[in-house]
Amino acid sequence: MKYDDASWHYGGDFPAHLPAEAGSTHIAMFVVWCLLNDLGGDLHLEDFREDFEDLKNRELTPGVWFRRCCDEKFTDEDLSDLGNEFARYYYDSEDPPYNAVYEVILCGNIESIYEVPDTWYSFDTLSPAIVKDYDLWRGDA
Repeated sequence: MKYDDASWHYGGDFPAHLPAEAGSTHIAMFVVWCLLNDLGGDLHLEDFREDFEDLKNRELTPGVWFRRCCDEKFTDEDLSDLGNEFARYYYDSEDPPYNAVYEVILCGNIESIYEVPDTWYSFDTLSPAIVKDYDLWRGDA
């Protein structure tokens, strides 16, 4: 199952001044959060082990890793069973909480979600909100 694809974002209201890679940043931030929080699928832990190590060591940004290892596509193969359960709730529901969290946390002074920089600072700013929502979803909060 495909949750998202950066190519779905390139058209329409995608800002003309941004590179196409900017269409994948919001996807990458979620997928990378899942992987770094033990919700990743075997595909990345086995087939892309070196890239995963580079990601964990922050030698690659979330977007660079996502484009390299996922071909800009977020599918159920990227996550574990638990990760997919969370993704269906948080990322792929009719009104996904992730979209609102991403916009509130990272898009305060910019015009488009696509303008969020692909940096570890962006990731670190977003991550606590996802952790909180994940804990609530799991009933751990």
